[in-house]
Amino acid sequence: MTSRQPVDRPIELPSIAFLGAGSMARAILAGLLQPHVTVAGGIRTTNRSAARAAEFDAEPRVTAYATEADAAANRRAVAGAKLVVVAVKPAMVPDLLDEIADALEPGSVVVSVAAGVTVATFEAHLPSHVSVVRTMPNTPAVVGRAVTGVSAGTRSSGADLALVVSLFETVGEVLVVPESQLDALSTISGSGPAYVFLLIEELTKSAIAKGFTREEAAVMVQGTFRGASELLAASGDDPAELRRRVTSPKGTTERAIAVLQEADLSALFDRATDAALARARELAAGA
Repeated sequence: MTSRQPVDRPIELPSIAFLGAGSMARAILAGLLQPHVTVAGGIRTTNRSAARAAEFDAEPRVTAYATEADAAANRRAVAGAKLVVVAVKPAMVPDLLDEIADALEPGSVVVSVAAGVTVATFEAHLPSHVSVVRTMPNTPAVVGRAVTGVSAGTRSSGADLALVVSLFETVGEVLVVPESQLDALSTISGSGPAYVFLLIEELTKSAIAKGFTREEAAVMVQGTFRGASELLAASGDDPAELRRRVTSPKGTTERAIAVLQEADLSALFDRATDAALARARELAAGA
């Protein structure tokens, strides 16, 4: 496994097409539109709605097509594109790949952000002169803080992989892993924001139960999570060490931590992530 940190150095990318312009595609697009990123040949996007396509009218770097207005929009978008990001719903992927297969440029790289759809599925629907890289970004991409897992396909070169890594470095950190680990990664970083939001939700309820207003509880809880995360990132220390520094012997925090540890959080997180992994495998099998 290799990892790359987010960068603000100049990034140069070739022409890119996004098929599907949902929240994840738009988050990646926002990364590409940062001042330090150059996309030679421009960015094209497709979605169903002409109204959604019109949202890009004021952005000269993006050409947006709507399939409801142009049945050939997807094929038009991928023509000449070096990177083709497939960001439609997983169930739509096979038909979309069949639609664009003979319009893809030789040597282009098709990038999947479709959860549960394997490299083998992509490669089965695409010509041999096209490579595939499967990815798993998470929702903090919207604020440039994603953790994205990236896995090479059987036909992708080192240069293809590096290109996709650069693409996702525009929205956060990147981990390069074998595809066999990508579903497991999704149970940690992919689902992880939901786990954090659940903890924030529950601690907020506890604060309200102790007499604080919802607004006061939000300041305390959200500020504490944000501050703790930034302290962890800035210090470079192990989280266990930072926890020990907050936990004075025989103090209040020590008593609270003891209650949490009695709940066997380690086993609980193992069971939760195992359940997510089992469901990821069901989805991959079409269940």
